[in-house]
Amino acid sequence: MLEGDDVERHGDARRIPVGRIGAPHGVRGWVRIHSDTEPPENILGYRPWLVDGIAMAVVEGRRHGKALIAKLEGCDDRDSAAALSGRPIAVRRDQLPPAAADELYWADLEGLSVRTVDGRDLGRVSHLFPTGANDVMVVQGERERLVPFVWDQVVKDIDFGCGRILVDWDPSF
Repeated sequence: MLEGDDVERHGDARRIPVGRIGAPHGVRGWVRIHSDTEPPENILGYRPWLVDGIAMAVVEGRRHGKALIAKLEGCDDRDSAAALSGRPIAVRRDQLPPAAADELYWADLEGLSVRTVDGRDLGRVSHLFPTGANDVMVVQGERERLVPFVWDQVVKDIDFGCGRILVDWDPSF
């Protein structure tokens, strides 16, 4: 499952953040990669990457010790690699494989409305974040709510067709 709290929408196209470019690695244009995918190496399989919205071809990528490094097309020296440092890496939503039957992409939950089992609207999912115990949905409505993403106990149903998540949650929290 992807982690990240930013989904950019441009018309019907969605860009899903999957990591960011780190410091240059060597003098031939290689860069370190900070991956938000699980496992981290999955980021290397997505092609092309969208760096600041511009498609960039990944010429080569691999694990280097505990780090990931990549060579991007047109990035041929340390200066061009340094110019990319800190920039976000995204992919188009349609580049991601279908989620398994028991999995979800956080990006698919963002923007869905959240309603309690007794019919009260809480707002829309802004983003999700992990905690040690469970993931948490940040729901923006008349106020911000943090709703645990725990199947059966809190999250009762997700209806992508209706764009709704049904929760058993006290609106006063």
